[in-house]
Amino acid sequence: MAGGASPTPTPDTRPFWEAAIQERLAIQQCQSCSRYYFYPRDHCPYCSSGDVEWRDVSGSGRLLSYVINYRPLPPADPKEPQVIALVQLDEGPRMLTNIVGSPADPDSLPLDAPVTACFEPRGDWKLPVFRLAGAR
Repeated sequence: MAGGASPTPTPDTRPFWEAAIQERLAIQQCQSCSRYYFYPRDHCPYCSSGDVEWRDVSGSGRLLSYVINYRPLPPADPKEPQVIALVQLDEGPRMLTNIVGSPADPDSLPLDAPVTACFEPRGDWKLPVFRLAGAR
C-alpha cells in the first residue's frame, strides 16, 4: 500500500513509531512475567504489572489470516487491492498489518507462511508492514 495516512503517535505509542523510523520493530515486554505484548499500553495485559520495557524483536512471524480489500479507503490507491493481515510474531503477539510484495491472490498467500517485517514511509514516519519470507 503505497502512500496512505500518516500515523499520529501518542505518548504510549511514540517508542513504537520512533523505532519504525529506524526500521526496527519494537514491542513491549513485561519485566515481571517476561511476556511480550502488542498493542502498546502502560501495563502488562497478562499480569497487570507496570514494569514494562520496549524491546526490539526479530520482525519474523507467520501469516495467520487475511482479507483482500478491493475497495480501500482514500488516500490508498483504489486500483490496487490491499492485503490486510493478522500476523503472529515469533515472540508471541499478534499484529494487524498489511502484506506487501505479493499478489493479492489467495494462491499466493498461504496461511502459516513465514513473514518478515519491512517498513514503508508514511509522512514523517514509517509503517511496519510484512512480506512473505523470501519475497522482494
